[in-house]
Amino acid sequence: MKDKPRLSFWQIWNMSFGFLGIQYGFGLQQANMSPIFRYLNADESAIPILWLAGPVTGLLVQPVIGAMSDRTWSQRWGRRKPYFLVGAIITSFALVMMPNSSALWMAASLMWLLDAGLNITMEPFRAFIGDKLNVQQRNLGFAVQSFFVGFGQTLANLMPFILPVFGIAMAATGANLIPDFVKYSFYIGAIAILVAVFWTMYTTTEYPPENMEEFERMKQEKSGVFHAFTEVFDAFRHMPATMKQLWWVKFFTWYGLPLMWQYLSLAVARHAFNAPDAISNPTGFAEGLKWSNLCFALFNVGCFGISFLLPPIAARMGRRSTHAVFLTIGGLGFLSMLFSPDKYIFLVGMTLVGLAWGSIMSMPYVMLSTSVPKERMGVYMGLFNGFIVVPQIINNMTIEFLYKTLLNNDPRNALALCGVCLILAAGACFLVKESRQSEEAAFPIGAGGH
Repeated sequence: MKDKPRLSFWQIWNMSFGFLGIQYGFGLQQANMSPIFRYLNADESAIPILWLAGPVTGLLVQPVIGAMSDRTWSQRWGRRKPYFLVGAIITSFALVMMPNSSALWMAASLMWLLDAGLNITMEPFRAFIGDKLNVQQRNLGFAVQSFFVGFGQTLANLMPFILPVFGIAMAATGANLIPDFVKYSFYIGAIAILVAVFWTMYTTTEYPPENMEEFERMKQEKSGVFHAFTEVFDAFRHMPATMKQLWWVKFFTWYGLPLMWQYLSLAVARHAFNAPDAISNPTGFAEGLKWSNLCFALFNVGCFGISFLLPPIAARMGRRSTHAVFLTIGGLGFLSMLFSPDKYIFLVGMTLVGLAWGSIMSMPYVMLSTSVPKERMGVYMGLFNGFIVVPQIINNMTIEFLYKTLLNNDPRNALALCGVCLILAAGACFLVKESRQSEEAAFPIGAGGH
């Protein structure tokens, strides 16, 4: 179909609804995995290496799955739907098992499985926008996905406050000391991703390839994982110049940001609730986990709220300067947490970080979807995500060596380092050439994702 028909708002809503379950799962992971590792006696300095699963699976799985789904077509199942289903089943299994981990190695293994499932499901949803929507409606498509990013993650973060209303206690009932509200949040997530993905699969049809003969020829020539890797490498060799110019912006941003997910919950528990671990003060540690979930909820609210104001701000200031300003605001938000151990300082700081996240989430998905060949939509979406996760891998491999020296064994100092990294990223924005094309490629004001 060379001219894709306009879809109604509810058709776009339905085709993106599976994203809600995916982002609920990401929200659970981001707020709860470091405390779960600590419940299972992980050393704080080793927390980053335990998070290695996320960026590695993102780097490998998303572009490969994207390339493979580009070469998939079934009259019954379509192109992207088989990957939605497989990823949702893997994710659901990992979510059920994770809070029942009996040892650190089990939780770490399930982390790899969880991230693989989430990435298998997420990448085809990105490509789905280019498959289904004409150019004029892609902004709306990414906007709806961005809404589900904020709503799904915020809902996951608020579960510690919602579940007690239904009688789910804070206390742990199992041998691993993990509170019941964490366990039930994960169980709900396992159901949510299956229901959300099944809804999208049931309500949405996929278009067949425009030229079936050409598609079948390309499918035979480039089928399988090996050819998927070959295609990813070829796309990497032809990387747009703007992506190269953005390297230092992305490097500092994504070297720092993992520290937020790794250490925020631990910093809140230690400094606001006097609970450095779950053994010495189990009640305080659980309260710290609950409060950090609220911090993440305000973080997502800040992101969602600023998204509506970014276009007029960027129109006045310019996109590059706008991104630099909001990165600086996020950096100051992290640094402000050093000023007081009061629990509310973490809420204020994370709200400011949420404003920065709104800008960080304005990735060039729309630009990418309109500038690459339609038949390679998946691989380019996946490759761009891989470009982001390389700094995260470097973070996971190096922070353990910095934690006991530069960071003085204090998770709050890790958050301060994240703030410094965001300010350095703000400075690196001005390394991007000031042409209109590079500005639009670097900082489009539209919906992104996670």
